[in-house]
Amino acid sequence: MHTIIKHVTVLILLCCGLQLYAQDTIKNPEKDKAIHSLESLKESIRAEERDALRIEVITVNERVLHKEISYKEAEDLKEAAAIKRALNIENRIRITENRMEYFERNKTDTISFENSKNMFSVTIGAGEKGLKIKGKSKPIKYDIRTGNQFLFAIGLNNAIIEGQDFSDSPYKVGGSGFVELGWLWNTRLFKHTNFARIKYGLSLQWNKYEIKDNNYFEDNDKVTTLEDFSYNLKKAKFRTTSLVIPVHFEFGPSQKIEKKDRIRYINNDTFKIGLGGFAGANIGTIQKLKYEENGDAIKHKTKRDFNTNTFIYGLSGYIGYDDFSVYIKYNLSETFKNQEVKQNNISLGLRLDLD
Repeated sequence: MHTIIKHVTVLILLCCGLQLYAQDTIKNPEKDKAIHSLESLKESIRAEERDALRIEVITVNERVLHKEISYKEAEDLKEAAAIKRALNIENRIRITENRMEYFERNKTDTISFENSKNMFSVTIGAGEKGLKIKGKSKPIKYDIRTGNQFLFAIGLNNAIIEGQDFSDSPYKVGGSGFVELGWLWNTRLFKHTNFARIKYGLSLQWNKYEIKDNNYFEDNDKVTTLEDFSYNLKKAKFRTTSLVIPVHFEFGPSQKIEKKDRIRYINNDTFKIGLGGFAGANIGTIQKLKYEENGDAIKHKTKRDFNTNTFIYGLSGYIGYDDFSVYIKYNLSETFKNQEVKQNNISLGLRLDLD
């Protein structure tokens, strides 16, 4: 059965280039030309039936994919469809050959051929007794180039500090984290394949540090430093909120589904990798301190810029399967301005892209 389908596909590709854009009226003296044209009609019949078989096979495959029928039932249906289309070809060609003989024997007045972009017709003979065969084809529509997705990411957050080992970070690993929420558009780069896409949109990023060793951030004349707090801190958290435009080039296979008049690409249950970056602005900074003073529990919030960089940008990437990915992002822009020691934010977590 697979051999039949492969042969049918090859013949479809060979015949799909058939285009007629004129109308000719062939008189009886041009008998040889008329016979040659009818031979072309026979080839068109074969192509039409094989195209119909291809569509039936695709439909059966979709039923298997959705577990409506078993693989054995699908093979039986494909074989029955192939037999039916083969008999259709035989019957329709026999009719054409009989008409050719009729033309030879009775010197039929005319044979005319008409064609437009989506219609092919042949008329043999004149008047109502003539034979007219029509075939209509529609161009295949490819799936829309651009779709949209909801982005949610969460994970660990910390900083790479110049001249300092990551293990000596002033921020707790478990308590420092990030969250990202966004709306993305996903556009395939080429018309006839979905292997390469560009993903872009708008998202909010929250990056949080939980500060260790009873320290907190202090703004000292436009320079932000870590200082020892005068009371015993239970918690010291520092968070920035950023609005960014992420852009990634995504690569990975897609499932191609061919329907009667459309080709669709589905990325479900496939591997993917994305490489790119982001750029945007820091729209908010807050520090939260929790401690006790004279037996009273105090929560103190400070909202100011703490000399953080307003314009932020960085690199990011992900690798995953289906909707889930491992996600990493690194800020090329420094967290704070006017610092003697450079500090750049880094995040690692999980990413979910939902269609």
